[in-house]
Amino acid sequence: MLSRIDLRGPALASLDARGLREKLPRAEFDVEAALETVRPICERVHHGSERDVLDLDEQFDKVRPPQLRVPAQIIAQAVEQLDPDVRAALEEAIRRARLVHNDQRRTDVTTQVVPGGAVTERWVPVDRVGLYVPGGQAVYPSSVVMNVVPAQAAGVPSFAVASPPQADNSGVFAGYPHPTILAACGLLGVEEVYAVGGAQAVAVFAYGVRDEAGETVCEPVTLVTGPGNVYVTAAKRLLKGLIGIDSEAGPTEIAILADDAADPDLVAADLISQAEHDELAASVLVTDSTDLADAVDAAVARRAAATKHTERVQAALTGRQSGIVLVDGLDDGVRVVDAYAAEHLEIQTRDAAQVAARVRNAGAIFVGPWAPVSLGDYCAGSNHVLPTGGCACHSSGLSVQSFLRGIHVVDYTREALADVASMVVTLANAEDLPAHGEAITARATS
Repeated sequence: MLSRIDLRGPALASLDARGLREKLPRAEFDVEAALETVRPICERVHHGSERDVLDLDEQFDKVRPPQLRVPAQIIAQAVEQLDPDVRAALEEAIRRARLVHNDQRRTDVTTQVVPGGAVTERWVPVDRVGLYVPGGQAVYPSSVVMNVVPAQAAGVPSFAVASPPQADNSGVFAGYPHPTILAACGLLGVEEVYAVGGAQAVAVFAYGVRDEAGETVCEPVTLVTGPGNVYVTAAKRLLKGLIGIDSEAGPTEIAILADDAADPDLVAADLISQAEHDELAASVLVTDSTDLADAVDAAVARRAAATKHTERVQAALTGRQSGIVLVDGLDDGVRVVDAYAAEHLEIQTRDAAQVAARVRNAGAIFVGPWAPVSLGDYCAGSNHVLPTGGCACHSSGLSVQSFLRGIHVVDYTREALADVASMVVTLANAEDLPAHGEAITARATS
């Protein structure tokens, strides 16, 4: 089922960094092409009203919400009706995520550069955040947790959640996001939730929305976080600058670096777990063992045929984005996974912790057979909003830091400025910016 890429022998040694990246499997995800689709949607939200957003809901999600903002009593009912086991699991996920993210809080640091001259770096949360929770082929209350917890730990004073309305909802939840999404919001104390998905949700966050009478329904935000489909990603790219964004999320992906010590059935189960997301999900095994590769192939075929979403899984596993990469040894394997820069990277080898410590590029690393990606998706305490498409070589996953800005506060006395004034003037003149120097010399006579 999984295609194979053979990088053994001279095949890998002959590749430079660009050549290696081009050899590795990757999903097609054309954000640029989607820009022209989302541009008129965003313009309609910008110049329209709540009615236009509800029209877009009806067009794309096949259901018209009773109103854009979900009433507080609907969120409360979702919490009341939540399955007790699901509630307990969500509460434990929240508890563990808070433990990890609370430890990420930054502290202000003051550096005494010279006597009388200091620079303090203050960490200040953004004013308002829009948190996007996707709908699509699955329900993601865990993404509510992953977005909201670090924002709360960072001290963000105002935030809102947007999630697509669900046509399958009935009763009091008809036309609103999935009740489990609403319940997760309620458990986290989120009071501002909007029934809108796709590019229009990003535009609502970026521009804000008024009703037909001109009254504010949703205030604009300064930062938008959370994963979504190609249209959500395209809208984030289009509106970046007007808003800050966490990343341009693409199809989800798992890479597993494994040797002959790995259990092929566990490897297969983990590859399939990621393929379950959607047809573009990437599942990649990198190994120096052909015996393991063969055994994983057999286990994947058996498990894929028996799993619930078998068609989706098989489409993902047979797509160009998935496959088995054969290498000569773990040194080569580390080079390959660093070039791939997976969203999720599992290390299932002997001395897995030592191998994991050598990896430089991954959104999150899962060490050994008892730390599968599924654990990180829900209850490890880590964040599952991670860079995709190779972006883990330069970007990090969502964290408290994502919601903070560092501001340098410069505090110098007259004497401390005088001590360095001539050097500032010299540098200003060297850059042919004499007025910069004059701003210094003017103080010598004041």
